Amino acid sequence: MKIGAAGRIAASCIAAIALTGLAVQCIVVYRENSSILLTLWIVFAFFTITTNLLVAVVFTSIASARSGLRADWVVAGTMLAILLVGVIYALLLHGTTELSGGSAVANVLLHMVTPVLVPLFWIEFYRKGGLEWRHVLLWAIYPLAYLGYALARGAATGRYAYPFLNVSVLGWQQTALNAIVIAIGFMLCGCAVIWLDRRAGLSR
Repeated sequence: MKIGAAGRIAASCIAAIALTGLAVQCIVVYRENSSILLTLWIVFAFFTITTNLLVAVVFTSIASARSGLRADWVVAGTMLAILLVGVIYALLLHGTTELSGGSAVANVLLHMVTPVLVPLFWIEFYRKGGLEWRHVLLWAIYPLAYLGYALARGAATGRYAYPFLNVSVLGWQQTALNAIVIAIGFMLCGCAVIWLDRRAGLSR
């Protein structure tokens, strides 16, 4: 779809915010270990990082008017993924770690700012009425793939990215329950996005 000048400017700002947060986080981690490869290994353990990178790529595509990643379902799925980042942080992670300096800046940009701006962008600038119920299943592929990666990585290294996925502390039963609850919440939010999209499309 075509996005006007205001939409492209907004998309540019969102991409820049995501990239800034990612860069600041990488700099903070790099200063602790002085290794680029180790820094990348550490930061890419987190769903927050991979999802904000997705936001940066998709919104750069929107801003540059390239067609590849501007499809309605891609942008809506990106919105849903970054919204999951914000909700999980607010409900389960906020206040669990004391942050300062660059870490605090990156935390605000990646956990609070992009999860708010991306849904606002979708509401304001993207056409409605083009989403289908099958897209909910497509959107679920990414977080499910991350879940498998996070559990495999944690089992191999003994370090889990998130406390609610820490099998060594919680056990498999509680970890599976946590994952199921999050998955159900994600699917329900996906259905809500489809419903809102259909309603808004009909109202035009």
